Amino acid sequence: MPSPARTPRQGRAGARRARLSFAASNASLRRDLVGSRRALYRSTAARHRVEASKARTDTREWVVKRRERTRQLIELGGLVVKAGLVDLTDDDRAALYGAFLSIAGKLQGEERGNALALWQRKGKRAFEAEQEANGN
Repeated sequence: MPSPARTPRQGRAGARRARLSFAASNASLRRDLVGSRRALYRSTAARHRVEASKARTDTREWVVKRRERTRQLIELGGLVVKAGLVDLTDDDRAALYGAFLSIAGKLQGEERGNALALWQRKGKRAFEAEQEANGN
Protein backbone atom coordinates (compact mmCIF):
# COMPACT_ATOMS: atom_id res chain seq x y z
CA MET A 1 0.00 0.00 0.00
CA PRO A 2 1.49 3.32 -1.01
CA SER A 3 2.29 5.81 1.73
CA PRO A 4 0.36 9.03 1.77
CA ALA A 5 2.11 11.95 0.11
CA ARG A 6 3.67 14.41 2.54
CA THR A 7 4.03 18.08 2.03
CA PRO A 8 7.47 19.63 2.57
CA ARG A 9 6.14 21.28 5.72
CA GLN A 10 5.18 18.04 7.35
CA GLY A 11 8.56 16.34 6.96
CA ARG A 12 9.01 12.94 8.50
CA ALA A 13 6.75 11.86 11.26
CA GLY A 14 8.53 12.11 14.60
CA ALA A 15 11.50 14.10 13.30
CA ARG A 16 10.38 17.23 15.05
CA ARG A 17 9.90 15.42 18.34
CA ALA A 18 13.37 13.87 18.08
CA ARG A 19 14.95 17.25 17.36
CA LEU A 20 13.32 18.77 20.43
CA SER A 21 14.44 15.93 22.67
CA PHE A 22 18.05 16.31 21.47
CA ALA A 23 17.94 20.06 21.97
CA ALA A 24 17.57 19.55 25.72
CA SER A 25 20.68 17.39 25.97
CA ASN A 26 22.57 19.44 23.37
CA ALA A 27 23.76 21.97 25.95
CA SER A 28 25.10 19.19 28.12
CA LEU A 29 26.88 17.57 25.17
CA ARG A 30 28.33 20.90 24.10
CA ARG A 31 29.59 21.56 27.64
CA ASP A 32 31.19 18.11 27.77
CA LEU A 33 32.80 18.62 24.36
CA VAL A 34 34.25 22.00 25.36
CA GLY A 35 35.57 20.46 28.57
CA SER A 36 37.17 17.63 26.62
CA ARG A 37 38.83 20.07 24.22
CA ARG A 38 40.23 22.09 27.12
CA ALA A 39 41.54 18.95 28.80
CA LEU A 40 43.19 17.88 25.54
CA TYR A 41 44.80 21.32 25.18
CA ARG A 42 46.11 21.21 28.77
CA SER A 43 47.51 17.70 28.41
CA THR A 44 49.18 18.59 25.09
CA ALA A 45 50.74 21.68 26.65
CA ALA A 46 51.96 19.60 29.61
CA ARG A 47 53.45 17.01 27.25
CA HIS A 48 55.28 19.74 25.33
CA ARG A 49 56.66 21.17 28.58
CA VAL A 50 57.98 17.74 29.60
CA GLU A 51 59.56 17.19 26.17
CA ALA A 52 61.22 20.62 26.27
CA SER A 53 62.55 19.96 29.76
CA LYS A 54 63.93 16.61 28.62
CA ALA A 55 65.59 18.24 25.61
CA ARG A 56 67.28 20.82 27.85
CA THR A 57 68.69 18.15 30.15
CA ASP A 58 69.57 15.56 27.52
CA THR A 59 73.09 14.33 28.32
CA ARG A 60 73.73 12.00 25.42
CA GLU A 61 77.21 12.60 24.05
CA TRP A 62 76.17 13.65 20.56
CA VAL A 63 73.54 16.03 21.94
CA VAL A 64 76.06 17.66 24.28
CA LYS A 65 78.57 18.06 21.44
CA ARG A 66 75.92 19.54 19.14
CA ARG A 67 74.84 21.96 21.87
CA GLU A 68 78.46 23.05 22.47
CA ARG A 69 79.05 23.54 18.74
CA THR A 70 75.84 25.55 18.40
CA ARG A 71 76.87 27.76 21.29
CA GLN A 72 80.32 28.29 19.76
CA LEU A 73 78.82 29.24 16.39
CA ILE A 74 76.45 31.72 18.02
CA GLU A 75 79.31 33.30 19.99
CA LEU A 76 81.47 33.59 16.86
CA GLY A 77 78.57 35.17 14.98
CA GLY A 78 78.20 37.61 17.86
CA LEU A 79 81.85 38.60 17.47
CA VAL A 80 81.30 39.29 13.77
CA VAL A 81 78.39 41.58 14.66
CA LYS A 82 80.28 43.15 17.58
CA ALA A 83 83.22 44.01 15.30
CA GLY A 84 80.79 45.85 13.03
CA LEU A 85 81.55 43.69 10.01
CA VAL A 86 77.90 43.04 9.23
CA ASP A 87 77.11 46.76 9.00
CA LEU A 88 80.33 47.63 7.17
CA THR A 89 79.64 45.05 4.45
CA ASP A 90 75.88 45.69 4.33
CA ASP A 91 75.37 42.05 5.37
CA ASP A 92 77.11 40.85 2.19
CA ARG A 93 77.93 37.21 2.95
CA ALA A 94 80.35 36.92 0.03
CA ALA A 95 82.36 39.91 1.27
CA LEU A 96 82.45 38.53 4.80
CA TYR A 97 83.53 35.11 3.56
CA GLY A 98 86.24 36.70 1.42
CA ALA A 99 87.51 38.66 4.42
CA PHE A 100 87.65 35.49 6.50
CA LEU A 101 89.52 33.71 3.72
CA SER A 102 92.06 36.56 3.67
CA ILE A 103 92.51 36.23 7.42
CA ALA A 104 92.94 32.46 7.08
CA GLY A 105 95.49 32.98 4.31
CA LYS A 106 97.44 35.39 6.48
CA LEU A 107 97.45 32.90 9.35
CA GLN A 108 98.77 30.18 7.03
CA GLY A 109 101.65 32.36 5.87
CA GLU A 110 104.95 33.37 7.42
CA GLU A 111 103.42 36.30 9.30
CA ARG A 112 101.20 34.06 11.42
CA GLY A 113 102.84 34.82 14.77
CA ASN A 114 102.94 38.59 14.30
CA ALA A 115 99.39 38.83 12.94
CA LEU A 116 97.97 36.62 15.68
CA ALA A 117 99.74 38.57 18.44
CA LEU A 118 98.55 41.88 16.99
CA TRP A 119 94.93 40.72 16.71
CA GLN A 120 94.98 39.22 20.22
CA ARG A 121 96.22 42.52 21.72
CA LYS A 122 93.61 44.51 19.81
CA GLY A 123 90.82 42.15 20.82
CA LYS A 124 91.87 42.10 24.47
CA ARG A 125 91.96 45.92 24.57
CA ALA A 126 88.53 46.12 22.93
CA PHE A 127 87.02 43.68 25.46
CA GLU A 128 88.56 45.62 28.37
CA ALA A 129 87.35 48.95 26.99
CA GLU A 130 83.85 47.54 26.60
CA GLN A 131 83.84 46.23 30.17
CA GLU A 132 84.92 49.64 31.48
CA ALA A 133 82.24 51.35 29.41
CA ASN A 134 79.61 49.00 30.86
CA GLY A 135 80.83 49.71 34.39
CA ASN A 136 82.01 46.19 35.22
